[in-house]
Amino acid sequence: MSYNAKGALLALLAFGVFSLHDVIVKWLGASYSPVQIVFFSGLFSFPLVTLLLIRESQPGTLRPVHPWWLMVRTLSAVITGLSAFYAFSVLPLAQVYAILFAAPLLITLLAIPILGEQVRLRRGLAVVVGLCGVLVVLRPGATELSLGHLAALVAAFASSLASIIVRKIGQDERSVVMLLYPILTNFIVMGAALPFVYKPMPTLELGGLALMSVMAFAASALVIMAYKAGEAVVVAPMQYSQILWAAFTGAIFFDEYPDAWTVAGAGIIIASGTYIVLREGGTSSTNRPVLRSRTRFETGIMPRVRFFRKDRAVQAKDPQQAHD
Repeated sequence: MSYNAKGALLALLAFGVFSLHDVIVKWLGASYSPVQIVFFSGLFSFPLVTLLLIRESQPGTLRPVHPWWLMVRTLSAVITGLSAFYAFSVLPLAQVYAILFAAPLLITLLAIPILGEQVRLRRGLAVVVGLCGVLVVLRPGATELSLGHLAALVAAFASSLASIIVRKIGQDERSVVMLLYPILTNFIVMGAALPFVYKPMPTLELGGLALMSVMAFAASALVIMAYKAGEAVVVAPMQYSQILWAAFTGAIFFDEYPDAWTVAGAGIIIASGTYIVLREGGTSSTNRPVLRSRTRFETGIMPRVRFFRKDRAVQAKDPQQAHD
């Protein structure tokens, strides 16, 4: 098996695990507030995150080099988690994924003012086409847009902003700083709001929350292995397999079936996002923000891919990845 084929298969498995994670989010969201789900899933993640912090060998303090950028990134991660979990609880899984898939398009746009990237005509047209795909999914005027749709849009934007800020300050800030602040902020903010929404949880639901944490950790580790095994331009598009996982798990667990508009809109978004990934894979840009986003929205509960791996391990594969 070639390295790229191995990377693609590992990524497919990773996003399948992520999709099962989101199934649990939707299951719990039918009975509990997303504040409670985010708080306890973060709480159960602390032992796993602590192991990562122990491995941190880079010297320095926990004082951020770019406090304002880090504050915006932290707030973006917290908003992403709360919004995404709420959207999963009230909307069909496939529809949420279709909207979240707009993130690479938004990253491309945000890279212009934040990273100083130049988006040329072809990539610009791909972004426009992709955003039209979002409109196809939402069908404003034809269907009633709910708070869940707004939450999914907010999650896509906030996740994109968090990703692009990592590209902005990632070479200066310690990984542990960018990891710890969103987790602590989530714990404090959700903990403060928890008394207003708390409902007692039986052992089965608490076990589901613990399983979510393990799944998120395992899936992130599989994504790392995928990027180590194959080229980013091959691995990155595998995120779109989540729409297939969502159609399957939605039908099995929730009797959900994506309608023709969701399928059509998702197809447009996926096509434009894949085109942008392929364009970045062949460009000489030093940023390539979409390829460096690592393809999974950040919730501020578990670390993203860049916090798991040793940068030196991937330098031989792609020197640009070492700066991610």
